[in-house]
Amino acid sequence: MGILKGFVGFFCVLVVGNNLLWAQGGGNELLYQKGLKARENFQYNEGFALFQILLKSDSGNVDYLSNMSYFYSRVGQLQATEGMRMPYYRTAEYLGLKAIKVGPNDDEAHFSYVLALGRLNEHASSKQKINNAKRIKSELDICLRLNPKHDGAWHILGVYHRTIAGFNGFEKLAINSLFGGVPEGCTYEDAIRCLEKAVEYRKNYMFHHYDLALTYYERGKPGDKARAREVLKTTLALPNFTQDDPENRKKCEALLKKVE
Repeated sequence: MGILKGFVGFFCVLVVGNNLLWAQGGGNELLYQKGLKARENFQYNEGFALFQILLKSDSGNVDYLSNMSYFYSRVGQLQATEGMRMPYYRTAEYLGLKAIKVGPNDDEAHFSYVLALGRLNEHASSKQKINNAKRIKSELDICLRLNPKHDGAWHILGVYHRTIAGFNGFEKLAINSLFGGVPEGCTYEDAIRCLEKAVEYRKNYMFHHYDLALTYYERGKPGDKARAREVLKTTLALPNFTQDDPENRKKCEALLKKVE
């Protein structure tokens, strides 16, 4: 068994090494297109491996940096515990910030950085979330100015509005102090508008639909439970398409029980 493990380890190193040499020898474009295809199909582990090779071949390429940051956030999300996820998210943050420095007018650079901050915020205190809020909003504004149809940016902006709309009095006082007043928008209506755009630009992504339903549920106006229920039933009719869709489906089913 020890000999077999050693052989497998040697084989993996050999394959990665050969791929890296091939990339350095001019095969980058083919690997890059495969990586983009993996991203388009939400194949996080495959994309992660491909962009690792590409980034090793050229650590100053903005496309490699932004995509590697994106895949660190996505693969990190698949890890079992917070302790396992956080190193991925911190690396994603570092690479996203580096991508912005290399390509300040690249929408994906700004998006990858925001995605990493959003993932870090999932495990942050209210104070840290508020401290990150200004950076997130600024980067989202830049991303959407560069690409007004970026579904991922619209999604995060929707969650940003919803999060602040749901703050308690103490948290709103703190964010007022940080921003010098409540940021423009930051209502449930703004959140719904943004999430509807995310759904419009990528209809097959279950998580866009889930957060739209969750926003209706959290707003709690007359008719919102019915709206959330309608969105959730539409969502649950979608086939699993991404690696995290089984978990997204569970979230939708749990929320549907609350609104029925």
